[in-house]
Amino acid sequence: MQNITRADVEDFLFAEAELLDEWRLPEWLELFTDDAIYYVPSTDVPADSSPDKNLFYVADDRFRLSERVKRLMKRTAHAEFPHSRTRHLVSNVRIRSCSDSEMEVAAAFITYRTKDGVTDTYFGSNRYRLVAENGRLRIREKRCLLDSEGLRTQGRVSIIL
Repeated sequence: MQNITRADVEDFLFAEAELLDEWRLPEWLELFTDDAIYYVPSTDVPADSSPDKNLFYVADDRFRLSERVKRLMKRTAHAEFPHSRTRHLVSNVRIRSCSDSEMEVAAAFITYRTKDGVTDTYFGSNRYRLVAENGRLRIREKRCLLDSEGLRTQGRVSIIL
């Protein structure tokens, strides 16, 4: 992991954002390792909290994440069909630590979601644990930390942040 630069990580995260905005969720899922986890904790718990002891909006392992992607791609996912239009903006990318096997990365995000004439804004930071497999970066953990005090105005998280 020592040869991977911040520019490499930024390109990876920008590509992830593009896949999400274009609803190419099966391709997005391929960015994750087989043992990956994807967390969106509620806004009133510490950033390093565990879903075992706290309420999380999303606490998916790789299997559950793949089921989420399958559901979101079907017409029966009424909350997201037709799909919302989204724009995921990523900034302030920092490599927080790096070992031979893994890299911890932080990035700020803003996600705009438009559906039925309403635009919602989600903002916060993402914490990633990235690994290199077969010469490419993959996500072992993505923890999406919302900075809003709640989701009352958005009502729900039916998109992938």
